[in-house]
Formats: sequence, C-alpha cells, structure tokens
Amino acid sequence: MNVLVDTSVWSLALRRKAVQTGDKTRALTELIREGRVLMIGPVRQELLSGVRDKAQFESLCAQLHAFPDEPLQEGDFEHAAACYNRCRERGVQGSNTDFLICAVALRRKIPVFTTDKDFDRYVELLGVVLHVPAG
Repeated sequence: MNVLVDTSVWSLALRRKAVQTGDKTRALTELIREGRVLMIGPVRQELLSGVRDKAQFESLCAQLHAFPDEPLQEGDFEHAAACYNRCRERGVQGSNTDFLICAVALRRKIPVFTTDKDFDRYVELLGVVLHVPAG
C-alpha cells in the first residue's frame, strides 16, 4: 500500500543531520525502496520554502524530482475545507496543507506518515489512518 509522506518526515530525511533522524528516516528509506511513497505539491512547496542557498535549493529540487506529485482533484480542496471546518468546530487547528493531506489520504484510502502530533487529532476527528513503521 502506498503512503502519503508529510513534510515533517521529509524534513528529517532531507534537511537535518543523519544522527538526529533515526527510525523515521530508515522507515522513509524503506518506503522509497519499495516504491510506496506519495507526495503532493503543497508538501513539495513547504520543503523548498525557506531554502536560502540557491545551490541547496536546486539540489533539493533535483532530489524531489524522483517523487512526482500525486494529482490533486477539485474535490480534494473542498474535502480539505470540510476537514478544517469539522476540526475547528471541535477546537482543533491545523494548516491548509495538513487538511489537504488528510483529504487526499482519505480519498485514496492510504495512510499518512508524519511526525506531526496534530495528526493524532485528525485520526480521532476525521478518520485519517497513520503509517506506523515496522520495528
């Protein structure tokens, strides 16, 4: 089964020192080897935003080209807004990208791989499934 990978996991693998990444990076590496990783454009944008050095930006772009964007549909944006509204009614805040990830994951019936604790609430309120690495 494919897995939609959140910015938080990509960031661990691509931006931080290897010593700090541990199990999450190994799990992402395994998903990549298995060809099970999905990405959406807004996650790509988050990863590239704030990279100040042009050479680093271009290098990161090149690395991410190995992962084409999962096509987004009009209904994904509407469902993301509905997810936002549902969570907000219950006092839970989140980012537009988080809710778009939830909408795509729910449509595709695939888990989300994240380190973002906000997703624990999305599981509870929206029925999103999280990827739990083996081990």
